[in-house]
Amino acid sequence: MRLTVVANPGSRRAVLFAAAAARAGLPEPEIVAWHDVAAGAALRLTPHSLVRLESPGEDPEVDRLLRGAAVPLEHGELAGGRSWYAGFRRAVERVADAAREQGAYLWGDPAEVAVMFDKAACHARLSAAGIPVPPALPESPVDWADLRTRLTDAGWRRVFVKPRHGSSAAGVIALEFGPAGRLSATTSVEPAGGKLFNSLRVRRHRDEQTVAAIVDRLAPDGLHVERWFPKAGLGGRVIDLRVVVIGGEPSHVVVRGSTSPMTNLHLGGVRGDLAEVRAAAGPEYAAALDTCRRVADAFPGSPHVGVDLMLGSGWRSHAVAEVNAFGDLLPNLLVDGRDTYDAELASLAASRWVTA
Repeated sequence: MRLTVVANPGSRRAVLFAAAAARAGLPEPEIVAWHDVAAGAALRLTPHSLVRLESPGEDPEVDRLLRGAAVPLEHGELAGGRSWYAGFRRAVERVADAAREQGAYLWGDPAEVAVMFDKAACHARLSAAGIPVPPALPESPVDWADLRTRLTDAGWRRVFVKPRHGSSAAGVIALEFGPAGRLSATTSVEPAGGKLFNSLRVRRHRDEQTVAAIVDRLAPDGLHVERWFPKAGLGGRVIDLRVVVIGGEPSHVVVRGSTSPMTNLHLGGVRGDLAEVRAAAGPEYAAALDTCRRVADAFPGSPHVGVDLMLGSGWRSHAVAEVNAFGDLLPNLLVDGRDTYDAELASLAASRWVTA
């Protein structure tokens, strides 16, 4: 079997997947650089090879090309999410077209990847399938004033405001309205010099003018607003789970705990004890994993999905926060001696995830 990976050469994802291929006794994967795909270069794929898409993130020049911009963003700058998504979809379609024309096979469905990168579309798909998700506003607010009006009409005082096409909690705001008009916005967003930046430090803004300016700058690229789902806590931290479902079955699970509403590990979250969570959750844990299987069923053309799963405070409910197309980067997490990439290669026998 010949493997081709569309990735940023030298990235952690490309290196870890190549190591898994070597352990499986497979030839070293060929790399097609995201830069070449995004730049519109002619793509050369080996006939009958299996083509895997990896994340195009963490490369500022690839980001610039996908956005169709003249210059790269500054480090950490938040802008152009809608343009990036349009460019990403075009780039993925270029890979799909090249595979069809050159007799290669795609490991997964590009259309499903596009849905997972659109939080509103993903939420709608999960909701239609009866999968528990937090209630969401039906439309993206156009600015802060519109958001405040919509939340007042809905009677919601605690929400998560998410960039529609964002990832890694970039631009996410945990917004709370208190008595006497007081508000609190917990976020990694840092305004500076008339721009927005994603910081590694989660902060709390209480000045409405600052919060309004942040929302007004994010809104043109699309926002997805969900009612706050109160999450379970352990050891003084709120927790959620990243569940990687491979071949339709939950495979690798990471507990993420934080003293802030954002549990992402790069924002100060810490890995928790899964056995402790299972003991605290009791039968709700098994029910939550069943939901993860149903999430995979909602994306039948995807060989693996990363499910961000929230267990409710009191451990009697759960809901899906997001589904990640590239949510399988979990370094040093082994299950039965396998990392996520080992498990994904082992699942290739279920060839329904391979499409021409």
